[in-house]
Amino acid sequence: MNQSAITKSAIVKKYRKDFPATESLFIDFGGCVIETRVNNSQLLADLNNYFKEFLVETDKGDILITAHECPVADLGLEYTVKQPDPGKTKIKEEFHNLPDGRVVYKRLTGMLFVFGGDDNIAIGPCIENSNQVINFINNRFIEYKLNNGCFLGHAAGVIENGRGIAMAGFSGMGKSTLALHLMSRGTTFVSNDRVMAEDNGDSLTMYGVAKQPRINPGTALNNPDLSCIVTPEDKERFLAMPKEELWELEHKYDALIDECYGKNKFILKAPLSGLVILNWKRDNSETTVNIVDPKERKDLLPAFMKGTGLFYRPDSPEKESDPDVDAYADFLSKTTLIEISGGVDFDKAADACLKFMKDGSI
Repeated sequence: MNQSAITKSAIVKKYRKDFPATESLFIDFGGCVIETRVNNSQLLADLNNYFKEFLVETDKGDILITAHECPVADLGLEYTVKQPDPGKTKIKEEFHNLPDGRVVYKRLTGMLFVFGGDDNIAIGPCIENSNQVINFINNRFIEYKLNNGCFLGHAAGVIENGRGIAMAGFSGMGKSTLALHLMSRGTTFVSNDRVMAEDNGDSLTMYGVAKQPRINPGTALNNPDLSCIVTPEDKERFLAMPKEELWELEHKYDALIDECYGKNKFILKAPLSGLVILNWKRDNSETTVNIVDPKERKDLLPAFMKGTGLFYRPDSPEKESDPDVDAYADFLSKTTLIEISGGVDFDKAADACLKFMKDGSI
């Protein structure tokens, strides 16, 4: 078949006919409801469990996704390789732009994701790769918010006393670890790795992503609220490792917020009262906390700035390019930018964050 004759609409029509998706769940992402229909009860159960804190009883969503458990499919397309991000070497994704959408092919799993406009589908061994289906659902919400004018941030977020903070940092700085330290001290979770920030005129709002934290063994073992997710056998093995080796270990655990911290401790919308940039290092120097001007400290902003990536398809040509550092500096001037530098001290950083969320000072 001529590739130019292959359309998103035709792919959607075929797979919805061949593998009918009849069971639905409705997820409320801070005011945007996504309906996900599936053709498999196990997949439905997995998604219901993962998104259980955000499920709503309704029969109408703002966005529709269908997920079709089926053999790996060949759509007859030639794909373009997505080059790995800086510091990575493994090629994981390929893509093909259709006249009316985009296909992303996951090399390692054979999963296909087709999206654009009102039609979004996942095709392939979905049960085996439910984490990729979850990411696809979350990415539809991210796209929705970006197409409504939000800026994308690479950050975790929490809220306390009606004041929310996002936490960003250059690679390995521990933004998720700091967020979970704050959770252990009573805050409510907003997001683990991405926030969409919205301009309200004189202030900002952040929207989180309904993705549970994935943490390394070092984070789990150094937080009593999280150590329960590590098996006794793993715990014994990890504790015998040198500290530096433990922190660098490529092994991740899902830390479900409701299981670790209790019910109603995860929301997806909060004021963005402050943005913390972790700019510290693992040495014995004193940890310092300072409020800085984003227009004077543009060197910090790339820690928060996040490219939109393959799973974002803009709804207008002017959104094809990501905002630059000057645009982020102007945007973030409507919140408080806090730099934490010097030596790594999560307790001191958590103290500063809690004080800021209490009264706006550090």
